[in-house]
Amino acid sequence: MNDNLKYDPNLILDANQNVLKKKKEGSINKLGKKSLESEIIERVERTKKPWVSVDLKKSKSDFIKNRKRKPAWLKVKLPTGDAYKKVKSITSENNLHTICESGNCPNMGECWGEGTATFMILGNICTRSCGFCNVKTGKPLPVDWSEPLKVANSIKLMGVKHAVITSVDRDELEDGGASFWIETINQIRKISPGTTMETLIPDFKGNDKHIKMIIEAAPEVVSHNLETVRSLTKKVRIQAKYDRSLHTLKVLYNGGMKTKSGVMLGLGETEVEIIETMKDLRRVGVSILTLGQYLQPTFRHLPVCEFVKPEKFLRLKEIGLELGFRHVESGPLVRSSYHAARHIH
Repeated sequence: MNDNLKYDPNLILDANQNVLKKKKEGSINKLGKKSLESEIIERVERTKKPWVSVDLKKSKSDFIKNRKRKPAWLKVKLPTGDAYKKVKSITSENNLHTICESGNCPNMGECWGEGTATFMILGNICTRSCGFCNVKTGKPLPVDWSEPLKVANSIKLMGVKHAVITSVDRDELEDGGASFWIETINQIRKISPGTTMETLIPDFKGNDKHIKMIIEAAPEVVSHNLETVRSLTKKVRIQAKYDRSLHTLKVLYNGGMKTKSGVMLGLGETEVEIIETMKDLRRVGVSILTLGQYLQPTFRHLPVCEFVKPEKFLRLKEIGLELGFRHVESGPLVRSSYHAARHIH
């Protein structure tokens, strides 16, 4: 914006910021001098230039025209079946949010068909705006303290033996939502005591006190996703920090937690960077790793740079096991909660 241009309260603009009239000594008159009108319009136009008008229809059209076609190994069936309908019914009736739906997970049909789901707590509006994520960004609604009980009751109704719980980021809350996490874990243990848990937590801004609250609750697995390599973190996870995530995982490990993390491929990273990221995770004690293909949710999100072939995923799995990971889920359709029940052993 032009810093030399000052706000003039005497200008009257229409909805498109075109100068219509100018106030003068308590009355409104049309600008009489053509030169003055031209100067004012020019100044107003200069203030508009930094705010680019985006033609969403054109952008969407370009996205559809230029997007990479998905290879055969990424095609999945639409979710169907009685078990899927049952899970859908329970989550809808209780007004619950699942990352399966919010994140457009390609495994939703498979997982829900088996009667399992990953629940997302603390609402469905995130305070962060990651370039890969399809969860809504904005000002979240007030915390619903009845949600932990609803989640716990749904898990019992569904007969879930191993539940995965995740959440949006709630940076506006004093503890980042840590106390809400504890309430959710406690309610699940109370109502469905036979259910084991994986908690996929945010970084809590690296606050040790809030991270240790999760440790005290002692879920069977605690995961926090690194999501991408160091060089791409600022672009992919705008408000997150690579080293802060590593710190979060280290605090969890030092507290005796079995830790897990996930990384997406296809955002422009190199294989050398992927392996270095895997080594970074091992240095902070992570023993469970998921590697999956990034899929662009909408034309507003980061584009796919590469569709990684299944053979590369298999090679990376072997490297991961050689580095000391106990479990490595690596494949185009793998997401962080895929086959989660296998990771507690």
